[in-house]
Amino acid sequence: MLAALAIRDIVLIDRLDLSFGSGMSVLTGETGAGKSILLDSLSLALGGRGDAGLVRHGQAQGQVTAAFDVPMAHPVRRILQAHDLEADGDVILRRVQAEDGRSRAFINDAPVSVSVLRQVGSQLVEIHGQNESRAYIDPAEHRRLLDSFAECGADVAGVSEAFSTMRKAQKALREQEERIEAARREADYLRAAAEELATLDPREGEEEELAARRQSMMQVEKIAGDLGEAFEILNGNASPIGEIASLWRRLERKVEQAPELLTAPAANLAEALDRLEDARAGLEASLRETEFDPKALEMTEERLFALRAASRKYQVPVEELPGVRARFDADLAALDAGEEALAGLADAARAAAAAYDERAAALSAKRKAAAAGLEAAVAAELPDLKLDRARFIVNLESDPAQRTRDGIDQIEFWVQTNPGTKPGPMMKVASGGELSRFLLALKVSLADKGSAPTLVFDEIDTGVGGAVAEAIGKRLARLAGNVQVLTVTHAPQVAARAGGHFLILKEDADEERVATRVRRIDVEHRREEIARMLAGATITDEARAAADRLLADAPAQG
Repeated sequence: MLAALAIRDIVLIDRLDLSFGSGMSVLTGETGAGKSILLDSLSLALGGRGDAGLVRHGQAQGQVTAAFDVPMAHPVRRILQAHDLEADGDVILRRVQAEDGRSRAFINDAPVSVSVLRQVGSQLVEIHGQNESRAYIDPAEHRRLLDSFAECGADVAGVSEAFSTMRKAQKALREQEERIEAARREADYLRAAAEELATLDPREGEEEELAARRQSMMQVEKIAGDLGEAFEILNGNASPIGEIASLWRRLERKVEQAPELLTAPAANLAEALDRLEDARAGLEASLRETEFDPKALEMTEERLFALRAASRKYQVPVEELPGVRARFDADLAALDAGEEALAGLADAARAAAAAYDERAAALSAKRKAAAAGLEAAVAAELPDLKLDRARFIVNLESDPAQRTRDGIDQIEFWVQTNPGTKPGPMMKVASGGELSRFLLALKVSLADKGSAPTLVFDEIDTGVGGAVAEAIGKRLARLAGNVQVLTVTHAPQVAARAGGHFLILKEDADEERVATRVRRIDVEHRREEIARMLAGATITDEARAAADRLLADAPAQG
């Protein structure tokens, strides 16, 4: 419930702090005292439209803070958690309106967007009046209220779950159909490409391996001639090895004759012969290693060039060709096996749709039964509200072909204000006073089902007589047994039914301006205020006596 409302610098209100209790409270005062300012301030805190004109003249900004005592199990806690907001303790909404038209919103002192503030506010307060019944404009709200009356929340959740399952199955079927259709359009290309890549059979890392082999072969080809020429010099007919060997043998035979002269030269020649022989053997070995079939280089180049041609054709790097081949093979396999898979997905989609239809039909049946019950409950309230010739209609149209997350039903509250007139949507057909009374009858019929914890009724008794006003007061008091009710009223019969009474008035703030004040009044002052509402400007003893009679039936003031 709304526990406290603090207003700073809004229109004629400079500073105002109000505390509210449970049950029913009324706000009364003479016309122009500022009752609408109070409701505009509350609406601003709930996420209503901001306006620079709301800021008190001469001030840079105004602000409104509304504090709510909310049960821990209330759905608003989940909304707070979903937006990472503090969800324990009181829920405090604050709106700051600047004179330049900009505004800022806060929930539990954390900045939020106005849309989030509005979402939370709509869960906490409903404002009803001749000119404002936001909660009943959208037919989706009518459906929610009927579902609350029918107590079919589990059925609604089941339909929503079945709808999600059906949509997923339909999406899977649609995607498979699109894959198969695309594969069919490209079947010839896929088969040709798959066959080409299968023949090519690209392997991971093959390009790098082939490029390295080709480079090595080309380098070997270049140095093979130099190796052959060097080997021919050391091993051919013109090789110096034979002459050096002959010279060494002659010197070796004469070493004993002049050892001091020939030992060293002979040894050097022997070493030279050994080195030349090693060089010859090394050149021979190198030549053997350079021996390769020129066709091997040609084949290597052909393979490398084929891979690179495929890379250009399929517009991927060579190393991704194996993946392309696998993808083509998979697409062909999907095409080949697609019909069987498609049939299975089609069966799943049909089964999901059938499951949805079954749940939606059951929910629709419950809604139709509940619609009759809600119509009867509202009808029972209408005579005392001087709407005895009017009808309240739950217009429910079902179309199994129009599957939605909320079922197959289109639900809208209609009314027929007089016999012979054409029924139509409640928000369009009923006049301002009639609409207020229809809404009150509806809220009383719904009691604590599908209602915000705080209901605000703005002068719903305007233009009605004493008996109707008395009926309205009784119903507001009955409604206050389930939710908090705040009522702006000019009817003493309504004011007398309240547990709390606030008087709204204008006072001189200083010599140059007036300010709106709100006072919680005690029993004696309440008697005078109700007498004023009965008699007008001059309060008579008869009016006070009538006020006493009205208060005698009222609950004790809270």
